[in-house]
Amino acid sequence: MKVSVIIPCRNEQGYIQECLEGIYNNNLPENIELTVIVVDGMSEDGTREIVEKISKVHTNLFIVNNVNRLTPTAFNLGIKYLKADYYQIIGARHIISKDYISKSIELLKNNETIWCVGGKLINAYTNYESELISRAMSTKFGMGIGNFRTLEKSGLTDTVTSPMYHSSVFEKIGLFDEELIRNQDDDFNFRVINAGGKIFFNSEISLKYYVRASLDKLWRQFFQYGYWKVFVNKKHKSLTTIRQLAPPLFVSYLILVFFFLFLPFELYLITLLPLFVYLLISFYTAIKISEKNSQVFVLIKTFLILHLSYGFGFLNGFLRFILLNKKPSDKQKELSR
Repeated sequence: MKVSVIIPCRNEQGYIQECLEGIYNNNLPENIELTVIVVDGMSEDGTREIVEKISKVHTNLFIVNNVNRLTPTAFNLGIKYLKADYYQIIGARHIISKDYISKSIELLKNNETIWCVGGKLINAYTNYESELISRAMSTKFGMGIGNFRTLEKSGLTDTVTSPMYHSSVFEKIGLFDEELIRNQDDDFNFRVINAGGKIFFNSEISLKYYVRASLDKLWRQFFQYGYWKVFVNKKHKSLTTIRQLAPPLFVSYLILVFFFLFLPFELYLITLLPLFVYLLISFYTAIKISEKNSQVFVLIKTFLILHLSYGFGFLNGFLRFILLNKKPSDKQKELSR
């Protein structure tokens, strides 16, 4: 049984070795023939040198050049590189548990209706700011109800991170859409569900994920998520999830608040009630997950960045893709990595 592990990567010097160690530390049955493919977007920080050094110990480790430097292109290059029975996609900042691969295969083999499996995300951090970002992203208030980042119990879902697919999935619905700089996994898994497949979140397996190390990078990341989500919606002529509407509706409400200033004062106060409720929930959640009082303000700020950046990105995408019927801008094709 052949299993191909695909790692899209660019300038991940600080994480790629731990990522590979996590893969090679997996407990695999003897009948598994494992191949690991690092699809590198022409890294310039020493990432390639680290992979090349490890490949001298593990001869089943290969580097594939991704000159386009795009994530969906990396996925497709990895899939095309080697014919396998199962394809496991792992981000360079993801460190999988020792049973991640074997239990994913077991689920896919025992239930043909399940086309995709992924595990529980455990956020990790490298500094004080990323620690608080990690905490905020681990809450339902921060990420939304039903988001794979906050799931606890095993069950069906709409998308997972570091997914495993049987090779037949790509034969049925094709490869990843290389026009999507972000949300290519959302698009692909939406196609999986539309084709009759199921996506399973398995809480028994897990992966550690190193979150963005600064609030500036977090803003850029989630702005792009919102922006490209609209592009995916337009492509499928459908909302891929309902929860995606919460941030743009919140941003739209905040914009309208300025126009509400022209209302009578008593009426204006009533219009501020949703904002008051939002801040109250934000404050309560921040206190609940903070270790000291000084963290509360930063956590509230992080919640605002998660929601406002996604919301503004979504509205920007709605204006560009739906109202103006334009193609994605070159600026938003640049990844925040």
